[in-house]
Amino acid sequence: MSTPSRPDAPTGAPATPAPVLPSHPDGTGLPADHPLVDGRTAHAPLVDAYRGRTPSRRPVWFMRQAGRSLPEYREARKGTAMLDACLTPDLASEITLQPVRRHGVDAAIFFSDIVIPLRLAGVDVDIQPGVGPVMGSAVRTADDVARLRAEHPAESLTPEVLAPVVEAVRLTTAALGSTPLIGFAGAPFTLAAYLVEGRPSRDHLAARTLMHADPATWRALTGWAADVTGAFLRAQVLAGTSAAQLFDSWAGSLSLADYTAHVAPASTRALAHVADLGVPRVHFGTGTGELLAAMRDVGADVVGVDHRIGLDEAVRRLDGRVPVQGNVDPALLAAPWPVLEAHVRDVVARGAVAPGHVVNLGHGVPPETDPDVLTRVVALVHEI
Repeated sequence: MSTPSRPDAPTGAPATPAPVLPSHPDGTGLPADHPLVDGRTAHAPLVDAYRGRTPSRRPVWFMRQAGRSLPEYREARKGTAMLDACLTPDLASEITLQPVRRHGVDAAIFFSDIVIPLRLAGVDVDIQPGVGPVMGSAVRTADDVARLRAEHPAESLTPEVLAPVVEAVRLTTAALGSTPLIGFAGAPFTLAAYLVEGRPSRDHLAARTLMHADPATWRALTGWAADVTGAFLRAQVLAGTSAAQLFDSWAGSLSLADYTAHVAPASTRALAHVADLGVPRVHFGTGTGELLAAMRDVGADVVGVDHRIGLDEAVRRLDGRVPVQGNVDPALLAAPWPVLEAHVRDVVARGAVAPGHVVNLGHGVPPETDPDVLTRVVALVHEI
């Protein structure tokens, strides 16, 4: 592939806490041929911004940039189910690279899905078109959780099981050259919510009920989810990703008190799986304006901000302590160019008060987005 021209506990018992490992800012826990260690991405604009250093240009990439908005993605995916595409190394790599070639973004995000670690652990899960992830059966009782942990232990994510992920990352980083690849994994709460609800949900009532009705079982479930998704993320980083993003799709449904008491410990546990590797750790969730500081405190070096809050206010809530990522409103991608341009310039201006800023969307690229608009936004950000 050518280089892009642009750059077990008893039922209901709490899970054993994972150690919080020391962070090595220069990636000293990584193999010698890792892009951060051999120099390929050590001072890429994205990495410099994530580290709070001054980048050579303002970095920009988009969540869901590799996806249905690209005709080449639709062509590549034709006849292949979503989860199968994620676990076919050459296809996953090709899809990951497509937006870098087309848009000239400053990073690729590893093409995967939040529920891939569940699939790798042997859980019955599939993506139903128009619905999303659907479980073979919901996990709602202490017995259900005990059975899940016994039949699908986190240790089942062996090197052999993770081999397709590792190979896809290696293929991709070889093709990217100096452009960083970001690792991707779902946060434990989002995985647990899917497991408890059995499918996507607007309010996650069953998950939040279990959280309060049986906290010990909830801790056992989220601890298991943290280790499964943490192992998935660690495999990506060791294979060559220059950063790691933990994506909590549904954390915005929680109060700050619930997040802090019932979710943050598992997110800390998940991110601890890569803490010794020294790559920047990014944490993002939607509707999480009230949770930003708590999300930072689980071990994030960078906090992603959605479009519901201004970046300057987000930086204030984060005490100006970490770089931020965000937060162009995806809805404005379909607005007239002067409207979108003014909005992008405003996002950049507000982000200037942070120790570092990576321009992104406040959520993912809508499927109907004109790809040329994204290319134009990249050019604008680089021009600014």
